[in-house]
Amino acid sequence: MIDNDYSLIERIAQHIQRPIDKSVRTMARLHLLDWLGCVAGGRNAPIARLQTEITSQSPVERAAWLGNVLEMDDVHRTAILHPGPVIWPAALGAGTNILDDALDSAVRGYETMIAIGATLDAHHYAYWHNTATAGVFGAAAASASRLGADAAQTATALGLAGSVTGGLWQMRHEPVMAKQWHLAHAVSTGAAAARFALHGVTGPRFILEGPQGLYAATCSDPKPLEISDAWRIAEVSFKPWGACRHAHPAIDAALMLKAQGALDGPVTVRTYRDAIVFCDRPDPQSVIDAKFSIQHAIAVVMTRGVPQLADFEPDAIAALAYARALVTVEERAHFTSAYPAHFGASITSAGGSVTLTDALGDPERPLTTQGVIDKARALMAWGGITDPDAAITAVLEGDHVSDITDLLEAWL
Repeated sequence: MIDNDYSLIERIAQHIQRPIDKSVRTMARLHLLDWLGCVAGGRNAPIARLQTEITSQSPVERAAWLGNVLEMDDVHRTAILHPGPVIWPAALGAGTNILDDALDSAVRGYETMIAIGATLDAHHYAYWHNTATAGVFGAAAASASRLGADAAQTATALGLAGSVTGGLWQMRHEPVMAKQWHLAHAVSTGAAAARFALHGVTGPRFILEGPQGLYAATCSDPKPLEISDAWRIAEVSFKPWGACRHAHPAIDAALMLKAQGALDGPVTVRTYRDAIVFCDRPDPQSVIDAKFSIQHAIAVVMTRGVPQLADFEPDAIAALAYARALVTVEERAHFTSAYPAHFGASITSAGGSVTLTDALGDPERPLTTQGVIDKARALMAWGGITDPDAAITAVLEGDHVSDITDLLEAWL
C-alpha cells in the first residue's frame, strides 16, 4: 500500500518492490536483445575505440557507452527518453548470476526512469537531456534491485543519484561525444548511489519536489507522478530505423507513399514542433547530422527505399544532396498538440499524401518478436558479429547473466 504522504521517490521505491511475472520478463528479454544489438552495432564506432583505450572498465561498463551510438535505442514517448542504454548496463552489474534477477531489476529501472521522466515538462526538455536526467534515477533503481535493497534503501539511492543528475542539450550543437558520456555517467552514478545507500549513506527524500529540488531548478510546470499496476516497460517503443525517433513518423509515411508508387518530389513533410527543432537539417555535414535530418531520411526513402545504416554514412550524405533539396519540413498544430503521446507526421508529394498518428514500433503499431530479432541480426551484422544466433539464444532462452557478459567480453 503506497502512502501518499511519502515523498515522490519514496512512493516510487515502494511501488517497484512488487513482484514481476513471467510475461513481463519475456517482454524485458526483447528489450535486452534490442540493447545488445545496439551495442554490437556500435562496437566499431570511434567512441568505442577511444573508451577502450582510456579506461580499464568491465565489458558491461564499456557497453554503457555504446547503446545509443547508432540512434536505434528504445524510446518512451511521453517521458521522451531512451531507457535501454541506461538500464541494461545497470541491471547487468553487480548481483547474482540469475538472469531473471537482472530482468526484474531492469523492469524496476525502466519503471523508475519512465515515471520520473514523464513528470518533466517541456521547459526541462528544451535544455535538459531527459535520458540523462531521469536515467540516473533508473540506474539507481536497477542497481538497488540487483543488490537486494528494500524500499527505504532504494529511496535513499534515488535521492543520492538525483542530487547530482543532469545532462544539457548543448551537445546537440557541436560534433562531440557527450551523449555517450551522459549514458555512462548515469549508469555509474546510479550504481554508486545504490552501493552507498546500502552502506548507510543517506540522500534527500524530496529531491524531486523540494524547494531546491529537480523540479524547482529545471521545470516550469512539472507533471503529476503517475503510479499504476501495469509495468511501464510495456509502453516503450522499438526503433526500426537508424535515425532520431523524431524523424521516424515521416520515414514511415514516406515508405507508405513509396509503396503506392506515389513518392515523387518535391515533398512536404508536416509534423510536430520538437521533430522540427531536433531534425530540420537540410544540409547535414556528418553522420549524426544525417541521423537528425528529416530531409536526409526522406531523401533516402525516395531514392533507395527502406533506410539502412549505410544510408547515413558520408558517401550517402554527399550523394543525396540533390534529393534533400526536394524536401520541405513544416510544423502542424494538430501534430504538436497530440505530442508526445503520439509521434505523428504527414507527407505530401505530387503523387499523393499519407498521414500517420504513430510511428512503427510504438505500442499502437508494434514490432513483432521476429521484427525485434531481425533488427538485432542486422545490427550485429553491421558490427561484424558472425554468430548472432548465440546472442539471440542467450537472451531469449538463457538463464545466466554470464551468458550476456561473456558475449560482451568477446565483442568489446
